[in-house]
Amino acid sequence: MGSVNSLVSPQGKQPLLSFGILSDVQYADIPDGHSFLGVPRYYRHSILVLQRAVRKWNNHQKLKFVLQFGDIVDGFCPKDQSLSAVKKVVDEFETFNGPVHHMIGNHCLYNLPRDKLLPLLKIPGCDGRAYYDFSPIPEYRFVVLDGYDISAIGWPQNHPNTLQAMEFLREKNPNSDKNSPMGLVGLERRFLMFNGAVGKEQLEWLDGVLQDATQLNQKVVICCHLPLDSGASSKEALLWNYDEVMDVIHRYNCVKVCLAGHDHEGGHSIDSHGVHHRVLEAALECPPGTDAFGYIDVFDDRLSLIVGETTDQEPMESRFNRNLSSESKGSITLQKKLAESRRPVRAEPVPDLTDFMNDMFFGTVKPDKKSYNLMGNGGLDMDDEESFDDSRRSNSSRLNSGMAR
Repeated sequence: MGSVNSLVSPQGKQPLLSFGILSDVQYADIPDGHSFLGVPRYYRHSILVLQRAVRKWNNHQKLKFVLQFGDIVDGFCPKDQSLSAVKKVVDEFETFNGPVHHMIGNHCLYNLPRDKLLPLLKIPGCDGRAYYDFSPIPEYRFVVLDGYDISAIGWPQNHPNTLQAMEFLREKNPNSDKNSPMGLVGLERRFLMFNGAVGKEQLEWLDGVLQDATQLNQKVVICCHLPLDSGASSKEALLWNYDEVMDVIHRYNCVKVCLAGHDHEGGHSIDSHGVHHRVLEAALECPPGTDAFGYIDVFDDRLSLIVGETTDQEPMESRFNRNLSSESKGSITLQKKLAESRRPVRAEPVPDLTDFMNDMFFGTVKPDKKSYNLMGNGGLDMDDEESFDDSRRSNSSRLNSGMAR
């Protein structure tokens, strides 16, 4: 496929609009570290990725807005620096020549409570809720979900949403450490404290928004920090009640794409109702000289994602296959972030799964931290090139395959 150096698509059409995307910056003014899997995490470099992203977006000149998918500051950020770190990252986003629509993630809430975080992000929710929608053009509506509506983090300890979340975790996860999936099987492994749920009131709101979009003949893009389909994400990263959310979405034909962050490696799937799910790679895990950001060109019948800093990237097209009279069913081809580094690991004793899950999502800054081989393959490096031509490929076993990297 040829390079994309202008707004004209290979079919000669111009997009209805374009917007920038970035997820999981997780900036902190601390030394680089590694995840439990041995994946490098570049805490200071991540803000440079953001700066390059803003420069690219501004140079594009026709991007209507930017979507930020959560976790702008890392949980390891020293707590006396949390406020200044959040402000620093927000200030970088503010240099974009247009509006920025933010989502909250678990790492955001480790640093600041909702009552301090939401005003800094200019999230237009009420009563601490962080869900909203907007229509940049009549043909499209963007719906931003609050995946930590029901959550054990971010709300005051005695808040009804916190109490509901803790009761839910006690029921679903028998471990004393609620961030541990020990003993949980299959999709049950999502019932971890660093995830959350969409509450009943938000579900009713979502249903109403989709009804309205259907009446207005709008196509809808759903955005959430937490993934909504196990085919695009590890089970441990899913929204607690992703199934309830998708039940609402599947009542309507207007939703075409669900975008998310949280699961740093990224992924893609098409669900049983033809809805595309795209999980974005993390800016945090970009080695110096590489990037994980991009922009999306929106057409009447498809979305095309262009990634990275250079101008010779191939488009990543998601052609809608529901209720289209003039276009045939298509697939999606996704490009991983530039110059993805190989991640060698060493054979080690099998670690405690509590430590594994805590470190997978919280990372480590200990310079002597070792990675572990949980596959028993002698620490062989595995090929991480992915072909997304099979758009129904399941990534639900990504944790297992990732352990060997």
